[in-house]
Amino acid sequence: MKGSDLFVKCLENEGVEYIFGVPGEEVLDLLDSLSRSNIKFVVTRHEHGAAFMADVYGRLSHRPGVCLSTLGPGATNLITGVADAYLDRAPLVAITGQADQEKTHKEAHQYIDVTGSFRYVTNWNTTIKRADFIPEIVRKAFDIAADAPGAVHIELPEDVAEDETLKVPLQKKVKSHISSPGEEELKKVAGFIKEASMPVILAGNGILREEASPELKDFVDRTGIPVATTFMGKGVIPADSELFLGSVGIHEKDYIMCGIDAADLVICIGFDHVEYSPRFWNPEGLKKIVHIHSDHPEVDSSYLPEFILIGSIKETLRRIAAFCDFKKEIPEYLRRLKSIMQDELASFKDDANFPMKPQKILYDIRKCLSGGDILISDVGAHKLWIGRLFPAYEPNTVIPYFQRCDLYI
Repeated sequence: MKGSDLFVKCLENEGVEYIFGVPGEEVLDLLDSLSRSNIKFVVTRHEHGAAFMADVYGRLSHRPGVCLSTLGPGATNLITGVADAYLDRAPLVAITGQADQEKTHKEAHQYIDVTGSFRYVTNWNTTIKRADFIPEIVRKAFDIAADAPGAVHIELPEDVAEDETLKVPLQKKVKSHISSPGEEELKKVAGFIKEASMPVILAGNGILREEASPELKDFVDRTGIPVATTFMGKGVIPADSELFLGSVGIHEKDYIMCGIDAADLVICIGFDHVEYSPRFWNPEGLKKIVHIHSDHPEVDSSYLPEFILIGSIKETLRRIAAFCDFKKEIPEYLRRLKSIMQDELASFKDDANFPMKPQKILYDIRKCLSGGDILISDVGAHKLWIGRLFPAYEPNTVIPYFQRCDLYI
């Protein structure tokens, strides 16, 4: 079979349902192969939008979203959306076409070093140099995109897409298992949390990636520890929970509004530095921190955890809850903060002044949407209002971008 036919069969083998992209001459063989596949090719107005659509697909499904472009300007148009998936750890596989390999050592129309361009915005990227390599490369790309997680890139030159091969897709992989910390370590951390007078949980995007919201809610209900979320973590706990303090992500003073300034212990669960730099909420490095995540933390002078629990967030929360024989009382100070946040949104609901206040707009949008409807925000001042005040009641229902996307589709 042709290399492009094998490539599509490998995509089918990985469970790909949609590919978002813009057609081009150098991917015609791949598009021809897709025409005989169950995979739906969604044509977008611009490659920029294709990458962001794949990004959101990955966030919502927890499986790699796939975008496609041709070489040169088509490939470079993907970069902003790919970079967003890379920074926000959304599983994404970008596929780009390329000229025949015989042209790579000399000047050729629209030829640039695409893999070099993608090097710093992907967890892994490569060029397929022989059709026989396709099964291994596709499997590796999807494994890294899903398990790292983040963006990866595969370049498929025209001549490789046309090459004949006898290879077949690799057998379906066995699902990998992420372990949880040991019992003694969990007991120590539970005791450490018990001794804290005002612990606060800072919940991040990692909880959404692992679909660990039910486990977080059970842990919070059991212990009575209040929760502030990052903008990327909105919805991991319902906004109408009495233990929800609000969302942080604006550099200046956000942490005061969510009670982190008064906390003597911050339990960071699924939290990534890119969401809200610790130098803003722990500038002196004096707060005690517990890090619960599937990844090791990026440590600096503002983020030196007392305990680091690496493993499945779902399993860690489930197991540590069994050792928490206490229930904290919510301090009155934190109750007042929560009331201030709620009142700010509701106080403008009947405001008829012009120009309209951001609070009024958000109040009306929230009233029009059901709890499971999805709000997507581009970058700008409005994103800060949405992140800070818009109530999210279910996971993955507020998706704020941290790269400019302009919502091209």
